[in-house]
Amino acid sequence: MELWEIIKDALVYPISNVVSLAIYIVLGIVLGIALTGTILAISAGIAAENLLAVLGIGVIGGIVVLLIGFIITGYELDIIKYGIERSDESPKLDFVRQFINGVKYFVVNIVYMIIPIIVGAILAIFLQHWFASVIDAIISIVFSLALVMGVCRLAKTEDLGYALSIGDAITDISKVGIVTIILFIIIMFIIVLVLSFIGAAISQWNSIIGGILVGILGVYITFFAARAIGLLYSDV
Repeated sequence: MELWEIIKDALVYPISNVVSLAIYIVLGIVLGIALTGTILAISAGIAAENLLAVLGIGVIGGIVVLLIGFIITGYELDIIKYGIERSDESPKLDFVRQFINGVKYFVVNIVYMIIPIIVGAILAIFLQHWFASVIDAIISIVFSLALVMGVCRLAKTEDLGYALSIGDAITDISKVGIVTIILFIIIMFIIVLVLSFIGAAISQWNSIIGGILVGILGVYITFFAARAIGLLYSDV
């Protein structure tokens, strides 16, 4: 697909799938409530100097937050998958499968991000600081792009091994086209910046309406980005 087709489709997709957008908003609200409630409860436990309560609430709250967070991430992967398939349908909730895929997504992020960190640490030992920094920056950029490809591979197949095939993920970068990816990132950045500016401007005018709009825009941007990434990968 051409870049303008990808952006156009991705911009319209969230509006065309209002039900899924609403589901994602609700999940986000539940996550926010769980996280806020856990933090407040832990703070109350600390104030009361009740270590047992702090540990108990921390563990239970942490489990709930992770559970919801992984489901949300799995839902995002489904949005990417529908983009790869160029399907106009929207994902349905599938708690168990989406939770499992959310965990897989977390593992993929850890693996792709830890390698540049390790390589950077080794380079810093054996090379001059500035030279090591340049090489480390290049490796980090390559692995960041490879991570996007890895996430797309996971969304497409739900196969962790397939997603963690780093060499193939790097090859996918060339298949999509490095120039196309750079232009895609620039356009996405501009769109997100404009939407964020609109939300911030309205917040200054009316904090309540602005706060609600910023939340909705945040969900919209997530939908938009996931759809766009899936469509970008659809030609691979």
